[in-house]
Amino acid sequence: MNEQLEKSLIRYAAVALAASASLSGCTVGPDFAAPGSSTPQEWSSLRSSASTRPITSTPVNSPAEARVWWETFNDVRLTSLIERSTSGNLTLAQAESRVRQARAERTIAGSGMYPGVNASASATRGRNGGTFGASTSNQFRAGFDASWELDVFGGIRRGVEAADAQIESAVYDRQSLMVTLSGEVATTYFELRGAQRQLVIAQHNQELQQHVLELTQQRFDAGFVSALDVANARANVTQTEAQVPSFDAQVQSSIYALSTLLGQQPGALLDELQPQESVALLPSSVPVGLPSELLRRRPDIKRAEADLHASTARVGIAVADQYPRFSLTSSFGTQGNKVASLGTLADRFWSIGPGISLPVFTGGRIEGNIEAAKAVAEQATLAYRQSVLVALQDVETSIVNFTREQQRRAALAESAAANAQAADLAVQLYNAGRTDFLNVLSAQRQLYSTQAQLVQSETAVASDLVAIYKAIGGGWDESLTIHEKPEAVSSP
Repeated sequence: MNEQLEKSLIRYAAVALAASASLSGCTVGPDFAAPGSSTPQEWSSLRSSASTRPITSTPVNSPAEARVWWETFNDVRLTSLIERSTSGNLTLAQAESRVRQARAERTIAGSGMYPGVNASASATRGRNGGTFGASTSNQFRAGFDASWELDVFGGIRRGVEAADAQIESAVYDRQSLMVTLSGEVATTYFELRGAQRQLVIAQHNQELQQHVLELTQQRFDAGFVSALDVANARANVTQTEAQVPSFDAQVQSSIYALSTLLGQQPGALLDELQPQESVALLPSSVPVGLPSELLRRRPDIKRAEADLHASTARVGIAVADQYPRFSLTSSFGTQGNKVASLGTLADRFWSIGPGISLPVFTGGRIEGNIEAAKAVAEQATLAYRQSVLVALQDVETSIVNFTREQQRRAALAESAAANAQAADLAVQLYNAGRTDFLNVLSAQRQLYSTQAQLVQSETAVASDLVAIYKAIGGGWDESLTIHEKPEAVSSP
């Protein structure tokens, strides 16, 4: 009996393997092909502008190497903050968890390629009536049940393909978050340094204006000027003084934001970042590469491509539902009226056989699923094309903002120097009685205004450079994935 059972099992397994091998190449549905996308040959924003003022940091078409772009600022504090954010940021940690989830779901999808085996056991007691009286008996049963769906038309393989693509999508989503995170940390850091400089400038101008107020009060006491000059001088001081709390609040809120980006309590970085430090230096040139390089550098574009791949594979899953499903089921075990008999082969049972399931009438469900999957794939195609256009726009816009803001900064620097000279001369002339106070008031206000605008512009220049690095896909690396992508499961 054992020999007959073994022969039957081998025969059915051989038939199943032969059928699976002969039809394993039959995978229905469309095969994925990487989408093509046209890009311009060069960046239009690199063309010369109408302004004649030179810029100190020039974007160029040379190949971009922006994996650790923050090091180009030569700011140790900035580098430390970004490196700590990659290990402490909670949003990034969520993205890492989604990668692990995608890998687990891929394991689930791949499990359909193999037989499923379950162990079972039961114990029943029953009573049967008959001509010669009723009898009560026990029935104990233990064994194994196995089932195996043969992936003849590739529905399961398409599911594995979609799961593989979803892993790639999750990984690139994490990398895209890394690009965003590093850029956000740098931008917030430069805003902090800008607010600290604004605070210093406001306090310095307040001191200058306080000196003029004291001078005006002395001239009023001597009868040289009217009380109007004193009132204007005092109003000028208090107006500048009113700016100090707002800048201090900006400093505090920027530190709180940086702390949160690093996954820490809002006040964790107060002692570290409160001391003012010099603004980071800009590199003399900024390689941005060519537009065509964005397709492999931007993780959001690669994520959109992976999403398209997954959507295409799901069309195959929906199409496979139109075709028959072949399966092989079997069971083996022992049974008896005593528990002790389960340990012997005296009373065995077994069964094995193929099965087939063919959809006959589904009320349009299968056809609807196919059309829905095709529509999702079409949306993914459009999303991919949109991501490419947005990437090109991001780079063009950031280059324009960066170059034009440098030209604005140069003009403001010249204006601030001239206003500083004018304010000194106005005070000297006023002290000598050769001009009225309105000229002093106007010169001091112009000086403070241009100095504040100059700091804002310098902050904007640094932030615009960060935007360039983000736009070209800087701040991530393939080696930063959590695990290696698992090998594709082949058909049995």
